[in-house]
Amino acid sequence: MDAASCCRVFSTQRCRFPLRRLAAPPWSQPFCTESSGGLSAASISKRRSRGPVMAAKKAEQGAKQEDGKYKHTVDLPKTTFGLRANSVVREPELQKLWEENQVLKRVSERNSGATFVLHDGPPYANGDLHMGHALNKILKDIINRYKLLQNHKVSFVPGWDCHGLPIELKVLKSMDKETLGALTPIKLRQKAAKFAKATVDAQMKSFKRYGVWADWSNPYLTLSPEYEAAQLEVFGQMVMKGYIYRGRKPVHWSPSSRTALAEAELEYSENHVSRSIYAAFKITNPSKSGMLDEFLPNVSLVIWTTTPWTIPANAAVAVNPELAYAVAEVGSVLSSEKGKLFVIVASDLVTTLESKWGVKLVVQKSFPGSALEHCRYVHPVNGNECSVVLGGDYITTESGTGLVHTAPGHGQEDYITGLKYGLPIISPVDDEGNFTAEAGQFSGLSVLGAGNAAVVKYLDEQYSLILEEPYKHKYPYDWRSKEPTIFRATEQWFASVDGFRNAAMDAIRQVAWVPSQYFPMHFAVSLESSGLRDEAIVSKKGSDAWWYMTTEELLPDKYRDKASEYRKGTDTMDVWFDSGSSWAAVLAKRDGLKFPADIYLEGSDQHRGWFQSSLLTSIATTGKAPYSSVITHGFVLDEKGFKMSKSIGNVVDPVKLIDGGKNQREEPAYGADVLRLWVSSVDYTGDVLIGPQILRQMSDMYRKLRGTMRFLLSNLHDWKLDNSVPYSDLPKIDKYALFQLETVVASMKDSYENYQFFKVYQMLQRFAIVGLSNFYLDVAKDRLYVGGRVSFTRKSCQTVLTAHLLYLVRAIAPIMPHLAEDVWQNLPFQYTLQDGSVAKFVFDLKWPEKNEEWLSVPKDDIDFLDIILELRSEVNKILENARTGKLIGSSLDAKVYIHAESSDTALKLKELSSASNDADALHHLFITSQVEVLATLNEETTSSVSYTGKFSDPRTGDIWIGVTRADGAKCERCWNYTRDVGSFHDHPTLCARCYGVIDLQPQPAAAAVS
Repeated sequence: MDAASCCRVFSTQRCRFPLRRLAAPPWSQPFCTESSGGLSAASISKRRSRGPVMAAKKAEQGAKQEDGKYKHTVDLPKTTFGLRANSVVREPELQKLWEENQVLKRVSERNSGATFVLHDGPPYANGDLHMGHALNKILKDIINRYKLLQNHKVSFVPGWDCHGLPIELKVLKSMDKETLGALTPIKLRQKAAKFAKATVDAQMKSFKRYGVWADWSNPYLTLSPEYEAAQLEVFGQMVMKGYIYRGRKPVHWSPSSRTALAEAELEYSENHVSRSIYAAFKITNPSKSGMLDEFLPNVSLVIWTTTPWTIPANAAVAVNPELAYAVAEVGSVLSSEKGKLFVIVASDLVTTLESKWGVKLVVQKSFPGSALEHCRYVHPVNGNECSVVLGGDYITTESGTGLVHTAPGHGQEDYITGLKYGLPIISPVDDEGNFTAEAGQFSGLSVLGAGNAAVVKYLDEQYSLILEEPYKHKYPYDWRSKEPTIFRATEQWFASVDGFRNAAMDAIRQVAWVPSQYFPMHFAVSLESSGLRDEAIVSKKGSDAWWYMTTEELLPDKYRDKASEYRKGTDTMDVWFDSGSSWAAVLAKRDGLKFPADIYLEGSDQHRGWFQSSLLTSIATTGKAPYSSVITHGFVLDEKGFKMSKSIGNVVDPVKLIDGGKNQREEPAYGADVLRLWVSSVDYTGDVLIGPQILRQMSDMYRKLRGTMRFLLSNLHDWKLDNSVPYSDLPKIDKYALFQLETVVASMKDSYENYQFFKVYQMLQRFAIVGLSNFYLDVAKDRLYVGGRVSFTRKSCQTVLTAHLLYLVRAIAPIMPHLAEDVWQNLPFQYTLQDGSVAKFVFDLKWPEKNEEWLSVPKDDIDFLDIILELRSEVNKILENARTGKLIGSSLDAKVYIHAESSDTALKLKELSSASNDADALHHLFITSQVEVLATLNEETTSSVSYTGKFSDPRTGDIWIGVTRADGAKCERCWNYTRDVGSFHDHPTLCARCYGVIDLQPQPAAAAVS
């Protein structure tokens, strides 16, 4: 029994009463236990779910039945819908059903609404999928499935990024030395393509198992010739418009991978330790005559750097013109043989540097940083004269000296400052991270190892080194090799956004961002690319043609006689330009799609990756953004908020989550719908958590929701649409239930429309599992099971249950399509669409249209029934006390007395207590045998009632509640107490209601649901 099913009547101490002492009415059945998934609002429902049902089962098996002669007159639930999901078997069966019947294609073609396109960002084809992939693709699938229900034509083309170093590195690692020795570029490309395609197949299989619908037979791969041709077409247009140029600029470079890296390909280590140094650069010529004359020749600029290996490439020292600087005399420890030593540092740092260097610094003179511009100093390695320049606000007094060693070939800010002053871009480092001959004596040494140490040693020998110390700080690492990177200037192709900067910014303002946030634009995006290519050749032969065709063959006819004047470029197209051209290769080329797409949806890291490259290439060539909306999600962490790591052992594998691990006890098979339910439950706009405890909660939620759907199905086993009761004739409680249903489904629609799926999850939890099950379905059991098959109140209840089933199955379908389809395949009646066809699959349906009639219930009626629910909770507490005191066993043994101080409230309660139909009768809402509303409350009444309580609310005033034993005798069939039991000679143990329906009931059924 779950906690939700017990909260309304019995306390948490209920388990101390053995079940054998607790009798059950003959209309109880297993939906009150585990199968209900929280359908029972009270532990009495659990108590009532024993004797009669077990007796019915024994009767089916031929066992002797001692009593229960009216068992066959009870309408027990019946359904073919399984109690347990058996997801490992059932979900693949349903997926096969969809595929064989081409449900996605058929539904999308039949829908008459506008085309909806969610463009898939291509995952990398280099390994198994992880929880981040699952989060991403399931979010997309939820949106696509909802749009199908909204009558849209949906075509989702999955994509894969099949180019790049990670794939090549995996291929290289799998080769032996002999194979590596014979390897050529074209052979490596062919092996990498084979590996990528095999990975695509494996990842596609996993995505399908998640229940993701897509055009799996026609995915887009960035290695396909038609894709590469479209990409080159975009590049060619940007060349023709003058946006592409070749230049030398510092970029993040990975010596371990021997490639440039985009920002999105970096990981920042918080524990990196650098060799930081303070070094003195001797001034030779001050900028203003007389400003430093008194300190010459022993005055030096002092810089601080965490990359000593960049000193050979030094081109200037930068200062902040807004900061104050000082000439300070240094104590004897660092004094020169030729006299006193003076250093120039930021005034605010004098005290800090005194402490760090362990010397006394006596300020002799102060001036603004602007006064130092054009001062000349001696380069500490090559002896050339260099200049002091003015930098920007990146120069601070938070650390260092306030003077920045500037090497335009090894830093972004240095590069920008260098452009301003026309400084040389020196970068004496090769692809492997070793000094080149340009670095002189350091040639051949690794800049991250021996080369760095050699530079520090040289500065020390030249008396330029003041202090060396380890410095722990944040540092960029290659996300693939996990090795540190460097900044290094290289010759490469760039896209200048100066020509379309304003258009890009305007487009950003037009796009809907979810969540709403500032879009980080970086206008110096690198587009490493090759020179002349003919996209017509590539579209037929693929980019491999670049390697096996000659220059003459690659050139257009009119240029072939000048082939000797051209050479093949060996640069590689940047991976972000590669995937960022997908809008041109897919959206603009394929039938059934459109440009721009309605939505791009990826992780938040793609603001600097795919979102940006797609935007810039599209704006540059078409003048508009490739998307109307952009949705971003966070990263998946373990349930404690830590990053997942195999070494820590906190990785949640989506495959094991769905199909289970080797040890099913520790790694149970939850199925795809539980994974999808988790995706819907999290606020994906930030980082999300998952782990064993969270999964157990999701599984419990799924089980309860499945129980709710099973209850609805099983109580409609004999339903026919002709039995529907007109809305105007429905009891108040049924109209109230439909009002709540319409209200909550409308709220779910709003949340789906705003992509706030966690709100849909919360509403499902509150409504379907708590509110609906714990009240309406609980009180409905009496009229469903013993009210009589042809009774008005049973038909009215089934009318409401049908509405709930048809609404809820659509509400859950985008999130849990397997559960929804399983429900639909077990539907006990045919559902006909507006065009007269039968809905064979759940996605043949459309989202429910707004039902104004269901919302027309007077507000006073809604408010009062809300109060009745709260009053019912207080009554249940008193019933529990009476049960604990052994006055009653079941709540049907009780009679409830109510007295309201407010005359208006008393009148409304009186109307319910004497309702003309069983559905609205107050004693049925309380699941007791009788309710009496007292006009007055005297001492005689209160003293004769042992169990009492009070309900207080500003809307009703105080309401006194009392509980006694019910009057009359217990009916053998329905277990309600009435005074008319014994009035019928042929059926002396029945009440009047049961006596009136037994002759209309069928003979014993084959089986009740189990």
